[in-house]
Order: sequence, then structure tokens, then C-alpha cells
Amino acid sequence: MLQVQDISFAYESKKVISEVSFTINRGQNVAIIGESGCGKSTLLKLIYGLYDLDQGTIQWNDIPVLGPKYNLVPGMEQMKYLAQDFDLMPYITVAENVGKFLSNIYPEEKKKRIDELLEMVEMTEFAHVKAKYLSGGQQQRVALARVLALEPEVLLLDEPFSNIDSFRKGALRRNLFAYLKQKEITCIIATHDSVDALSFSDETIVMQNGKIIAHDASPKIYLKPINKYVASLYGEVNEIPLRLLEEFLDADATILVYSHELFLAEKSNLALTVKHSYYKGHTFLLKGIYDRKVLFFENSFPIPEGTEVFLTVDEDVITYRK
Repeated sequence: MLQVQDISFAYESKKVISEVSFTINRGQNVAIIGESGCGKSTLLKLIYGLYDLDQGTIQWNDIPVLGPKYNLVPGMEQMKYLAQDFDLMPYITVAENVGKFLSNIYPEEKKKRIDELLEMVEMTEFAHVKAKYLSGGQQQRVALARVLALEPEVLLLDEPFSNIDSFRKGALRRNLFAYLKQKEITCIIATHDSVDALSFSDETIVMQNGKIIAHDASPKIYLKPINKYVASLYGEVNEIPLRLLEEFLDADATILVYSHELFLAEKSNLALTVKHSYYKGHTFLLKGIYDRKVLFFENSFPIPEGTEVFLTVDEDVITYRK
């Protein structure tokens, strides 16, 4: 179990992490999401022991995580941390990079382990290519394989799929998170990608200005966001007066509605003028104006600019969110 208790940290005089606490059980996948600069990457580095805490404690299975003041080589033996710069050795091969920290006593077992990991990240055909000749996405996949080579108890990933092509990203994520679950490796991933949080994480932590503002099961964070900031991390979201969607006594009450949850109606209290249609492939994202405010909704076909439309939302959405 990972226990983070009331930790704070500042770069010189700028406080980056403020009174953060949470617990993660063994084998859980937890996503940390939030706007750029909210403290996600710094929190991973603190958990790994790269910085000294200003306040609080971090423990893994009752073992204190200590920083550079206490360890000549920063970092915790039971954990592996994958930063955004990959840190590969450019002049040795992909296979040599992956096996860098594996023992040479049993060469056949070492080769088997390297082959297994390269297959998982779909880099087998590049095993004998030097790292300097790889693209950014290929380097990122090799770096993932390398941090898993010694099978850590905790894996800390900072934007691990940011450089990987979309057509490879899906398979790689499925392979990686299935492997982590099978091996019961605890994983914490700092990400901007809502798919990482929703599809592969048991729980999601939302950060803002160095603090945790939400921590719950991933579907609940998405389906019942505590405010517009949290909802906006998953895509276009609208804050709509509830009286426009149903008869409601509180004139000031509002409800958060994702763009895909709104749909056309023959008549409703929510009337708006279409300003633009954005093609998204499987659907269109439409921008409209109501009461001098911008609103986004999705539709299966574009709507000409200047058209007045009426929107509504499913009653279940209203019941769940209000």
C-alpha cells in the first residue's frame, strides 16, 4: 500500500504541492489528471524520492520514501519512474537498453525477458537498432519496456503515451495495463488523456493548483464532476441553467452537461443560434450562442450557421447531476 500523508513541497518560494494526502492499494491503476502546471509531475517525483518533502510523509508498505538528503542515489528500489525525457542510452541497441539493469548471470533468461518486453511494446523488429535512430514514439516504447524489466512493485508514468502514434497507442495501452494487472504492479500515471483515466484506471485523482480537489472511482469522477474544471478535463462541457432543461424552482441552479449529452429537440426552453460546425470524424461538434453565452453540442450532421435550434438532455443525466 502506498500512503501519502499531508505532503507539501515548494521550488524555492513557489509552493507546488500543498497538503496532499491519499492511499493506493497494491495492484491499483490510478490516474492523476489536471491542467498543465497543477503539480502532477512533481507529485510523481516526490513519490519516487527525487525531492525532499517540506512537510508530510510518503510510505510504501510501511517503508518511508526518502529524498536526496538521505539517499546518495535518489529514488526508491521498489519503484520505477518513467519521465518525459526517456533517458535512453543513444549508442547502444534497443535490446541493450531494455536489458541494461538485468543480470548477465543467466543470459538465456535475460534474452527471454527482453524479447517478452519488446513484444509487448511492439518493438521486436528494432531489437538491434541503436536508440539514436529511433523516432520519439519508438524511444518512448523502449523506455516503457526498460522500466518494466526488473518488474517493479510501483510504476510511475509521466505522460507515457504522449509521443506515440494514435494507431499504436490503443494496442500499447491495452497490452501495458493488462500486463500490470496480471503482475499486480501498482501504477500511477500522470496524464492529459482522458482515455488513460477512464478506460484503464481504477481511480482518478484530480489536481488543481497543487491540491487534490477530487479523488474517486474513475467513472464517478467523469459522470458526476464536482465542478466545471473537473468536467472540462474530459472534453467540451457546458454549464446550463437547470430551468432551461426542466421546470425547476431554483432560478440560479445550474447543471454540467457534456457536449455529447445534448441533442436536438422540436421545441425546448434551450434555444440557441448555430455559429460553427467542426467535423470530428464520427460526429460534428457544433458551437452555438444562447443568451450571449457559448454552448457546445454534438450532432450526426452539420447545421448551417445562423440556424436556430432547440436542445434538450436525457432526464437520467439531470437526475444524476442535480
